[in-house]
Amino acid sequence: MAQAIDGLRHGWPLAIDGAPLLLPAETAIRREASTARMLISAARAATLQLANQREAARPHAPVLIRAAEQLDLGAAQAIADPSLDLAAPLKGPFRAEPLQWNRAATAALELARLAGILPAFLVGAEPADEPVAVEPGDLETFADTQALTIATRARLPVAACEETEIVAFRSANDLREHVALVIGTQNADRIPLVRLHSECLTGDILGSLKCDCGPQLDTALSAMAVEVAQGGWGVLLYLRQEGRGIGLINKLRAYRLQDQGFDTLEANRRLGLPEEARDFPVAARMMDLLGLWSIRLLTNNPAKVAALQQCGITVAERVPHHLAPNPHNARYLATKRDKSGHLFE
Repeated sequence: MAQAIDGLRHGWPLAIDGAPLLLPAETAIRREASTARMLISAARAATLQLANQREAARPHAPVLIRAAEQLDLGAAQAIADPSLDLAAPLKGPFRAEPLQWNRAATAALELARLAGILPAFLVGAEPADEPVAVEPGDLETFADTQALTIATRARLPVAACEETEIVAFRSANDLREHVALVIGTQNADRIPLVRLHSECLTGDILGSLKCDCGPQLDTALSAMAVEVAQGGWGVLLYLRQEGRGIGLINKLRAYRLQDQGFDTLEANRRLGLPEEARDFPVAARMMDLLGLWSIRLLTNNPAKVAALQQCGITVAERVPHHLAPNPHNARYLATKRDKSGHLFE
C-alpha cells in the first residue's frame, strides 16, 4: 500500500488483481501515453452525462468510459479535473462500458484518494513503465488501526495551557503521523473534554476565512484550559486528514469549484471524491491507547458522535462549539447545517 500510494504520486501505473494497467491521469510521467479508455467516478461521469440512475446513487463507484478517439494526458487531465471545465468545456463523445473488474477499480479510486490525487486513470495506456502491484485486500490491512502505536511523548507547554503533554502516534501501514495534546493531568475521576480536529493548513496556520477550522482549534484549546482551571482535563486529537480526508491539493481544487458557485459538498462530488473521508477509527484507536473510553466530545457534528460510538467509545456528552460566521464562510457553515446535519444551537 505504501509503495502504491507513493507510486501514484510519482506517476507510476498500478497493476491490481487482473485489471488492465491503470495510469494516474494527474501525475503520469509518460507524457506520450495514450488510450481510448478511462476509469473515473460515477459522480464525475454524471457531469459527462454518462452515469445511469444506479451509478448516480453511488457517486464514488467506478465507471469505465471510452472516447471516440485516443486520449493523451492533456485530454485525460481535462476529463479528470472539473475545476478545468470552464477552460475546457467541450469533451467527448464518450460512452460508458461494462466494468468486469469492479473490485480492482474501486480499490484504485480509493488509492487515488489516499494519495491525494484525482480519482481518474487511463486504462491500458501505452507506453507504460513497470507498474506497482497491489491487491484489493491490501486496503483492508491498511485500514487496520491496530498497527497504530504511540511513538513518543513529551511535555509541551502551549499558549492556552502550560500543563500540556504531546503524544505522537505512528503506524507501519501509514505515512501520516497523528498527535494528541493532553491538556492538564489525566484523571480517571473526571470525564475529559475531547476534540477531534482534522488538519487544516489553510485555516490552522494561514488564518483562512473560508472555513472555521482555525477558530475551532483555538476555542477548543481555550475550553480545555478552562477545564484544567476547574480541576478537569482535556485531549485534542490532531488528525492528519487534510480536507476531510481528500488531501490539500484536492481541497484547493474544491475551493476553486466553490468560487464557481458550488458548495463544499457539491465541489467534492464533482471532483469524484467523498464528501466525508475522515478516518474516525484512527481517532478511536488513539483514544484507546490513551485510555479514553468515556469522553465529552466538543463538536457540532452528530456524525462524529455516532462514528466514535460505533468504534466503542462512550460519548457521555456532546459539547457544542459557538463560533460566529464571517462573510467568507457563511455559506460553508450553512451547508454544514443544512446538508451535513451540524447543530449550531
